[in-house]
Amino acid sequence: MISEIKNYIKISNSIDETLKNSPFKLKYIIEKSGISEPTFFRKMKEKKFLPEELLKIAEIIEPERISNDVLSAIQEGLNDVRRGKITEHSIVMD
Repeated sequence: MISEIKNYIKISNSIDETLKNSPFKLKYIIEKSGISEPTFFRKMKEKKFLPEELLKIAEIIEPERISNDVLSAIQEGLNDVRRGKITEHSIVMD
């Protein structure tokens, strides 16, 4: 858990540089994030984005990661089925 928290702090502290190096214009990211422009710039300056906001920004600037994560999860599920690692529907519903 410590490494995840340290990673979150690192991401939060470097968000301005990440956005600067993004292939997307900042105006587009702000619009898609749903955060008002003044609030966005204040949060970026203070490095005070909420974790959910950082996730939304990451989904905007790294859409291929979402696709890869989804494909990986589907592949993992298919592998589980092939290995017989399944649970009956009635058991899951209980």
